[in-house]
Amino acid sequence: MRHADWGAVSARWAGIRSEEIDVCGTGVHYLSAGAGRAGPVQLLVHPMAGSASMWLDVIAPLSALGPVVAPDLPGTLFGHTGTPHPRAARAEPNARFLRAFAARLGIRDAVVHGWSMGALVSVLFAEAAPERVGRLVLAAPALPGPLPADEVLFWRVLGRPLLAAGPPVVRTVLRLAGRRMLELKGRMYADPDNWRGSIAGDLSGVSPDMVALLAGELRGARPRRLGDAVTAFASVMSALYVDRRSIDRAIDGARAPALVLWGGQDGLITRGTVDELVERRPDWELCVFETAGHLLPLEAPDDYVRAVGR
Repeated sequence: MRHADWGAVSARWAGIRSEEIDVCGTGVHYLSAGAGRAGPVQLLVHPMAGSASMWLDVIAPLSALGPVVAPDLPGTLFGHTGTPHPRAARAEPNARFLRAFAARLGIRDAVVHGWSMGALVSVLFAEAAPERVGRLVLAAPALPGPLPADEVLFWRVLGRPLLAAGPPVVRTVLRLAGRRMLELKGRMYADPDNWRGSIAGDLSGVSPDMVALLAGELRGARPRRLGDAVTAFASVMSALYVDRRSIDRAIDGARAPALVLWGGQDGLITRGTVDELVERRPDWELCVFETAGHLLPLEAPDDYVRAVGR
């Protein structure tokens, strides 16, 4: 979905624009607000396989801190950026994409917000292009956490072959049942009560406009793009469990100050993961939202913006 001004969809999104530029021969769609305002660029990196529209509820308030730019990554399920090659949806290619995208727009010393799997991409981006990243905001971050010894052994022995064999099988299933799966998912998103548990906590802060938008985007999603979501997911599983060397190096070497935001009701990212992260990087600050879940920027957009502004 694209709009010259998203205020046509909701008054809360007024002033947010859909833009498109060419990056290395690929058309890239992004949302922008607050162009020309004083302050660092707020560069928003959505959860992998999602899209920039997931950030809509925080874009306008964040623009008080500086211009906001939220691109659709390659391999998105709902977005409009092309997928230039089969591996484009993986985490490391996405980090390289952000480097090229930021260079194309002349972005330097940005506050880079990474949400969920987008946090993994953001940390890799900070390593690849430190001059482009001034600060990091890592929301519900899908980053390495503690692993019991038996799980370490499992992933070391079976993780690589499973991740190699699994995606082709899943893609075959998706070709046959992808549309049906999207319809079921769309019905689930239409009722926020279904979000409770693994992905959400307190839903009172989720705007009805966002609920309607996500449900509508699922209805309009193209089943063939589900294969890119599988590629993205397998990439993250590999980075978190099979071969952590790249992301460990990026976390340890990151020069940018970081704010880690986590919801106490997050059923996907454990408290142990964020505690280990800030223990590993004591210069990184942790802020906990006790009633929020994995959809923190949607569940508590005002609190999110206040934490970043502080």
